[in-house]
Amino acid sequence: MRLQDLDIITTAPPAPGWGGRYWTFVKLTTDDGIIGWGECYASTVGPKAMRAVIEDVFARHMQGESAENIELMFRRAYSAGFTQRPDPTVMGAFSGLEIACWDIIGKARNRPVWALLGGMMNRRIRSYTYLYPDGDDPDPEFWINPDLTAETAAARVAEGFTAVKFDPAGPYTIRGGHQPAMSDITRSVAFCRAIREAVGDRADLLFGTHGQFTTAGAIRLGQALEPYNPLWFEEPIPPDNPLEFAKVADAVRIPIATGERLTTKAEFATLLRAGGAKILQPALGRVGGIWEAKKIAALAEPFNAEIAPHLYAGPIEWAANIHLAASIPNLLMAETIEQGGAFHLALIKHSIRWEEGFILPPDAPGLGIEVDEALARAHPYTGDKLHLEMQEAPCDYAHGNRFEGGAPST
Repeated sequence: MRLQDLDIITTAPPAPGWGGRYWTFVKLTTDDGIIGWGECYASTVGPKAMRAVIEDVFARHMQGESAENIELMFRRAYSAGFTQRPDPTVMGAFSGLEIACWDIIGKARNRPVWALLGGMMNRRIRSYTYLYPDGDDPDPEFWINPDLTAETAAARVAEGFTAVKFDPAGPYTIRGGHQPAMSDITRSVAFCRAIREAVGDRADLLFGTHGQFTTAGAIRLGQALEPYNPLWFEEPIPPDNPLEFAKVADAVRIPIATGERLTTKAEFATLLRAGGAKILQPALGRVGGIWEAKKIAALAEPFNAEIAPHLYAGPIEWAANIHLAASIPNLLMAETIEQGGAFHLALIKHSIRWEEGFILPPDAPGLGIEVDEALARAHPYTGDKLHLEMQEAPCDYAHGNRFEGGAPST
């Protein structure tokens, strides 16, 4: 069961592209013919450069090694080049490869991955979705119209969702944190009011921000949202200063959630020690893989913190998230792309089920998914942009701001 061959597929989801511009899948094959699938979420460099990083990490730290030796291979990658510190690109490459190793191990043992992580803790996994507009050519007004978003929220709750996420608070920029425009605060309050009126107490409100505010700006916005009792205030400040999260948490009566841009237990441990977040959102295709995420969940337990795996990627990371979620006691919920996402589910031949607001962990060996490799290859990414990109223009205090989710109109 030694790792022998690597193949990399970069797939672009069709319009409207929920989940990002492209997804990086890795396919590992062992010397005895077992195939494992993984997904790399890191998007700090373009697909061609990322392919080279993945190939180097595999050849340097994993090829020829037993797929079971995950701890050893992690330490090799984490220590590469005299680092031993979080590196989102290298750890993103390793994360996808590590997920594929778990798929291999499960298939070799004829057991689902969750059974190898301590067994089944959560047979039904509470799910939430971002609120997306309908259709392949979304109306850009959706992102700034609280009534349209509230209608969509009501529809998702009618399907069974007990939590919905939205982000009306303006742009995320390369300039670091900024003060929100007063119009951004007004619009954010209007969204919370309209969605709360539409769903009542049937669902939690999850308020996203994508880390765009200064500490003081996040506090101003968060305090304005308190009357609507959101379950979380997601990544209110940039992730590069984890100690500042504690200042927001002390001043705002909404739980702080963060973690999609963090990697390894080292970064999450700082948050926990500082008291800055009680809801951790690791993205398993970036954080170091399934085993590292399991460690983060264990670290969170004595801090009375919960785990809500993040997903803005493809279906293989989703599958990894589900196996982690099934195995941990401090799970809050897991993100889906609506009920799994039409193209997401097609890529895994509908091998994961969503039912009335909950994800049902698969019982099949490994990740429990069947990848449609031909479909993945039939949608290659040919663009030159990154999976997600931040705007260079600053916050507009005069004419208002517009955020169009992860797939902006052209």
